[in-house]
Amino acid sequence: MEKLEKFLEWGGMKKDIVCLVLSAIALVCSLLGVQPFPFDIAWAAIILCGVPIVLEAVVGLVTAFDIKADVLVSIALIASVIIGEDFAAGEVALIMQLGALLEDLTVAKARAGIEKLVHLTPATARRLIGNTEEIISAKDVRVGDILRVLPGETIPVDGTITDGQTSVNEAVMTGESLPVDKQAGEEVKSGTVNQFGSFDMRAEKVGEDSSIQRMIRLVQSADAGKAKIVGVADRWATWIVVIALSAAALTWLISGEIIRAVTILVVFCPCALVLATPTAIMAAIGNATKHGFLVREGDALERLSMVKKVTFDKTGTLTYGTPRVQEIFSFQEDISADYLYELAASAEKRSEHPLGKAIVQCFQKEQKKEILLPSQFKMILGRGVEAVVSGKSVLAGNLELLEENALLLTEKEKQYAKRCLDQGCTIIYVAVDGKAAGFLALSDTIRKEAAEMIANVKKAGISPVLLTGDHENAAGTIADSLSIEEVHAGCLPENKLEIIEDYQTKGSKVCMIGDGINDAPALKKAWVGIAMGGVGSDIAVDAADIVLVDDEIKELPHLLTLSRRMMVTIRCNLTFSMVLNFIAIILAITGVLNPVVGALVHNAGSVLVILNSALLLKWRKRKY
Repeated sequence: MEKLEKFLEWGGMKKDIVCLVLSAIALVCSLLGVQPFPFDIAWAAIILCGVPIVLEAVVGLVTAFDIKADVLVSIALIASVIIGEDFAAGEVALIMQLGALLEDLTVAKARAGIEKLVHLTPATARRLIGNTEEIISAKDVRVGDILRVLPGETIPVDGTITDGQTSVNEAVMTGESLPVDKQAGEEVKSGTVNQFGSFDMRAEKVGEDSSIQRMIRLVQSADAGKAKIVGVADRWATWIVVIALSAAALTWLISGEIIRAVTILVVFCPCALVLATPTAIMAAIGNATKHGFLVREGDALERLSMVKKVTFDKTGTLTYGTPRVQEIFSFQEDISADYLYELAASAEKRSEHPLGKAIVQCFQKEQKKEILLPSQFKMILGRGVEAVVSGKSVLAGNLELLEENALLLTEKEKQYAKRCLDQGCTIIYVAVDGKAAGFLALSDTIRKEAAEMIANVKKAGISPVLLTGDHENAAGTIADSLSIEEVHAGCLPENKLEIIEDYQTKGSKVCMIGDGINDAPALKKAWVGIAMGGVGSDIAVDAADIVLVDDEIKELPHLLTLSRRMMVTIRCNLTFSMVLNFIAIILAITGVLNPVVGALVHNAGSVLVILNSALLLKWRKRKY
């Protein structure tokens, strides 16, 4: 069905383009005096472009008394045809349809993000009855049921672990880049992924009460209050129609010449006015595309020019979204930091834990040497790994792993670790031959261009805000490094939604930038949503108005200033169009212009508007 709708949509657009091309050819032939038919060939433009305008105006008036720019255009078309000015009628119809096509080209296609979000919820669950398992529909899970979740499976409902230990990827809910270790008594949420190790859980929130279903409802309702910006010509249409008809009627009564009245109607047609906004928007979209932005909503740049705050998700937006080894600290003089790193990487070589994999990948990338395979290896769920490397017994894992092996840290060693923990790092402790040997500190890393980008956003007069699911230490460290004053840490999807709504209720229109599924509701709720297309999820992309295709966030200040420059161009276009109309009306009232010349004046005005808009294609602010 979706493919059929896209085909019909593209088919309709192709038909409009063909009609415009044929109408333009007909008008050129009419202007040059080429008349292969017994009637003026300009009638081709009247029929192909003018009739749809008249029909739409009639339907709007009859069904909803909706007065738009097409009402005045229809009156001018009909009046021009009645007095025999076929070329003028055809030209006005062509320009108006061209403006309509340009607006259609900037309108976003239907988005399917909610359907993709629904697919995150597993269709089935493993329910335990005694010692047997049965596969049931996830919809049939009831509160109190005991479920078993295997490695790699998505958790079907919210609940509490009753037996087993594991590590859960909670990025769908919190955006946190690091997995979270879980054990009996701790909560797990639907839609999150069990990384390794099976566990049993008691179902507590099922069906519509589960976390993933709440997320779906948030996405569905988030943009209900986001108003669409109405075209200027349509917004002023009622006044334009009243003034035009009054001026034409008075001129006819005073001068007695109906051709002057028709000329007023022709020059009053808001051709350049209709083109003023869509041409500037399309040129700005072309500019944005060159800088890596895909604008999915036609009025997104118009809305972006109004934002006062930009809220950033942390993981994957301001950071790369993958844990890296940031610091290695050895407790023993006979074990160097490099050797400790090598032992830890070797011990984690066969680990399935994401942190273990991160240590191995970082070691290979930084040290450029082969990692020794452990001669013995044991995975200790919820704690870490135990291995034998080159004859040495190695433990690598969390603090509980050391404590369970009666390996206690000194106060000095605890202080070193606490310093890293306060900076938002995750600590992997290492013990060698029964002695605490040191630790590796892992954390997400800030994008190298992030600091300059934030500084330029501030220079553009917009306040940056950090809005993240990470804990306060990690959020605070990132915010301090980037000089971001406003920070909201520990945010779930609904929290981000509430914060953005609060900002906007107080009059600060917000641009939200994020990459994860957990950002989707906030992206839709914000006045403008920008998704990281390279690392972001499909659901975040579908919820956004603009997509940063290559994740080059350094270009964000350019997009913000481009949107404002676009609005300056639109205002210049509108001012020029109205001044031109005013002069043309005076000339029409005095009889200097006839309908054909009036249409040509409008044509020239439209061309100038298009040329002015085209300057946006290569525009770039030199200094922020």
